[in-house]
Amino acid sequence: MSPEKAQAYWKENISTIIKLLVVWFIVSFGCGIIFINELNAIEIKGVKLGFWFAQQGAIYVFVILIFVYVRLMTKIDEKYGVNE
Repeated sequence: MSPEKAQAYWKENISTIIKLLVVWFIVSFGCGIIFINELNAIEIKGVKLGFWFAQQGAIYVFVILIFVYVRLMTKIDEKYGVNE
């Protein structure tokens, strides 16, 4: 792989990671801590939404983001010809 292509691959990889980390931060820190009072105004089956995000929602989103990362990286790997 040429140095330019390798640099573009790495740049796209880092960009993907940063975007996914921002989503994770917003869900875990934002919904679980910062916006908890606003989210607690919403109840689903007797459970306040802010409490749910703080206890379970952030973990579910993190697991989903792992699968999203795998899918995105597979596409990036195929794009740059480094897939297995």
